[in-house]
Amino acid sequence: MSGKAIKITDTTLRDGQQSLIATRMTTEQMLPILEKMDNVGFYALEVWGGATYDACLRFLNEDPWERLDKIRAICKKTKLQMLYRGQNMLGYRSYSDDLVSGFMECAIEHGIDIVRVFDALNDPRNLEVAIKAINKAGGHAQSCISYTISDVHTIEYFANYAKTLESLGSDSICIKDMAGLLVPNTATKLVKAVKEVTKLPLHIHCHCTSGLADITYIRAIEAGADAVDTAMSPFALGTSQPATEVITEVLRDTEYDTKLDKNLLLEICDYFRPMREEAIASGLLDTKVLGVDISALVYQVPGGMLSNLISQLKQQNAIDRFQEVLKEIPRVRADLGYPPLVTPTSQIVGTQAFLNVMAGERYKMVSNETKDIARGMYGQTPSPISDEIRKKIIGDEIPITVRPADLLEPEFETMRQEIKAYAESREDVYSYAMFPKVTEEFLKNRFAAKHKIDLNHLENNDGAYPMG
Repeated sequence: MSGKAIKITDTTLRDGQQSLIATRMTTEQMLPILEKMDNVGFYALEVWGGATYDACLRFLNEDPWERLDKIRAICKKTKLQMLYRGQNMLGYRSYSDDLVSGFMECAIEHGIDIVRVFDALNDPRNLEVAIKAINKAGGHAQSCISYTISDVHTIEYFANYAKTLESLGSDSICIKDMAGLLVPNTATKLVKAVKEVTKLPLHIHCHCTSGLADITYIRAIEAGADAVDTAMSPFALGTSQPATEVITEVLRDTEYDTKLDKNLLLEICDYFRPMREEAIASGLLDTKVLGVDISALVYQVPGGMLSNLISQLKQQNAIDRFQEVLKEIPRVRADLGYPPLVTPTSQIVGTQAFLNVMAGERYKMVSNETKDIARGMYGQTPSPISDEIRKKIIGDEIPITVRPADLLEPEFETMRQEIKAYAESREDVYSYAMFPKVTEEFLKNRFAAKHKIDLNHLENNDGAYPMG
C-alpha cells in the first residue's frame, strides 16, 4: 500500500501527559494551544478517557465533561478521540450494559468523534455493547488488539481477533502496544497478517519504554499501517509515544508524507516545553520514566504499572525488594492465563506479585481483583487458569463462563437515586457510577460553593439539600 499519506493522532493531551506526568495537565493549560493543534493537520487529537476522567475529579477539581466541552468548542477541524475500556468504562470493574451504552451516547453528544475501545483480556464479549452503542450514536468505533507476548499470543491469534473485531462492527482497528513490546520484525508480520484478513484501516499505538517504537512505526508503515500515534516531544519518548516532530520529519518528502505544518509543530513544541521543565523541577516528571529499558521485553511492565509498584514498595519501606517483585510479575501473569498488562489487569498482576513477595508465600494473601480474574468476572483469560492455581486463589468456587456483564442488573437508576442530592445531570451520575467516593466529594464541594453553604454543615446534613 504505497503512496499514501500516513495519518497522525497526537496523544499529548491524553496518553502523553498520562504516561509522563500522571495525568496532571489541567484544562486551563491546554486551552491556549488548542487552536494551533487544531490547524496542524492531525487526523485526530486524543484528549479524553483513559485516566484523564479520574484525574480531573480526584486531583484537579475539574469536571471532565466541562473539559471536553471546552476542547470541542475550540477544535473545529480535527477529530477528537477518547480511550474507553469497553465493559470496564473508565473504571476498574465490569459495569452494566445500560451504563456502558449511555456513557458512550453521552460522550459522542459532547463531541467525541473516535472512541478507541479495548478489553484488557482481548475478550470480544466485553466490547460488543460499547461498539454497538458507538455505532448507534454515530461515532467511529476503533477497536483495539491489546498486544502482548506469550506462547498463546501468536500472529494467527491476533489476526483472528482482528477478524472478530471487524465482525462486531468496528470502523478501524488499533494495535495497542502499551508496554513497548512490539519489535520491528514482528510489527511487519503482524500488520501484514491483519491487513490480509480485514479491510479496515489499521492504526498503531506504541510506547517507547523499550526504545524500539520509532523503528517499529516505520516498519509498520512500510507493511501497510494507515496511522500512528505520537506525542509532541516535551511529552514524548520514555514511557510515552514517539515524538510527533520526529516521525513527521522521518516521513517528510517520502510517499508517506504526513503533510503536517512544520512551523506550527515547532510553535506547539515551544508551548509545551516550559510545562515539561516545570514538571521535572517539581518532581512530577520523574526522569526515570524517560530512559530506555529493554528489560520491558522480559517483564512486560507498562510505565504506569512500574510507578505504581515503586510507590507501593516505598510505602512499605521495601524498595530493596523491587527486583524480586519485578521477577514475580511474569510468574503471576502466567498463573492468571497470560492477560495483557493494561488497565486494569496490569494493576491486578502487579499488586498480586507485590503481595506474593511481601507475604513470603505465593497466594497466601490474594487481592479481591485477583480472585475476580480467577472467578471469570473480568472475562475469559487468553489461556485457561490451571485447577491448581485457581484452587489456591478461590478454593472450591466454580468460575463463571458467561459474559460477566450478563450477571449485572441495570445500574444507572440505582446510581442516580444514590447521588440525587448532588447530581445535576446524567453526566454526574456516570462519574459517580465509576468513582463513587471521589465524585461524591467533588459534587458536594460544587454544591456547597454554588449555594454558599459551609461544607462542614453540609456534611452534617447529608442529603438535606436535594437538587430540584
